[in-house]
Amino acid sequence: MLYENIIFSIEDGVALIVINRPKAYNALNGDVNRELISALDETEADVSVRVLIITGNEKAFAAGADIGEMAEARPNQARDIMTVAKKINDRLEALPIPVIAAVNGLAWGGGFELALACDFRIGGPKTSFKLPEASLGIIPGAGGTQRLLPLVGAAKTKELVLLCNEVKGEKAYELGLLTRLVDDSEVMAEAFNLARELKSKPGRALTAAKLAICAGALSSIAEGKLVETAECCLLFDTHDQKEGMAAFAEKRAPRYINN
Repeated sequence: MLYENIIFSIEDGVALIVINRPKAYNALNGDVNRELISALDETEADVSVRVLIITGNEKAFAAGADIGEMAEARPNQARDIMTVAKKINDRLEALPIPVIAAVNGLAWGGGFELALACDFRIGGPKTSFKLPEASLGIIPGAGGTQRLLPLVGAAKTKELVLLCNEVKGEKAYELGLLTRLVDDSEVMAEAFNLARELKSKPGRALTAAKLAICAGALSSIAEGKLVETAECCLLFDTHDQKEGMAAFAEKRAPRYINN
């Protein structure tokens, strides 16, 4: 697919999606969403990809949905828009590889929801999270309220959603909205450092761990426990389990093949 609103590349096992509508602060519209879906298709189809990084530019990760596209929507049209956005976020969450959001500048509305669907969020002092939907007469519609709950709890979720409070930098890190806080100029470098760190681990173990954690966070702890035990046992039929334990016993570096 020819991409016009994102920049997509794969290099050395890392897929990179750059949302590229700088004049619109990378607002998410139908064209961007269609290209994001295509890039996710390519990412999943390439077995060499171990990590996905999503980013924007220095001013905005994504400043939300395109209000001009949504302002006159009827309920059925709004449902279509939200369904696509939810589908993208659900796919990010379900990808069998780690997903890193490198968040410079604004991540508001749908951009915040997109970042919440990623496994890791790296930002700096200028990183800004906000859900302004209630001030526009609506609410988040692509998973934002539900993904906030396990991160910050019900009371803080209500504060962020009902009051539309902006959370930046250090405060975002304290709340757990950012998993790593670095200087603004180092956000992308840190994202690639984390990607390299993740690539050094056995891929199937990371997939299993992500699956178990998501089951507990999104379903129930009871469901998460069942998934955790099942996935742990299945990993005993992999090369990397045998190699990892042998390397530990032999006091040497493991040689993983991600199988």
